[in-house]
Amino acid sequence: MRSTFDFSPLFRSSVGFDRMLNALEAASQTVPAENWPPYDIVKSGEDDYRIVMAVAGFSQDDLSITHEQNMLIVSGEKADKDAIQYLHRGIPSHMFERRFELADYVKVTAAKLVDGLLTIDLNREIPEEMKPRRIEIAGETALQQGKVHQIDAEAAA
Repeated sequence: MRSTFDFSPLFRSSVGFDRMLNALEAASQTVPAENWPPYDIVKSGEDDYRIVMAVAGFSQDDLSITHEQNMLIVSGEKADKDAIQYLHRGIPSHMFERRFELADYVKVTAAKLVDGLLTIDLNREIPEEMKPRRIEIAGETALQQGKVHQIDAEAAA
């Protein structure tokens, strides 16, 4: 059983943590779990990921993948076939929407549907200006010889 917690005092005293606090608040609320369709998240490389969803019975036209900001939305809706009369319906074919929150700089590189498995490939590309860089430390001889230059001056040029 979950208890609710009021996060509003944290919103007043923190700057720049709004996304994290919103995620905490959303996670603390009781919502019915939607466990369908089942999926796996696989790390396939240093910055490569793959989401594999079991969507048996859905065709490529029945599925939709949308990437907006840091949210990946996979939805599916089968067209009604009124002419079909089922004696037993055990294969789920109801509408679904599955949301995945992506980290910064994660992009969808490919998606394919093979044998009832929807595979979505993701790649994280950190921009060069965000990557760590090594800063050279000048010694006393470099200072005396005037070989010291500003790092910011190079970046601005």
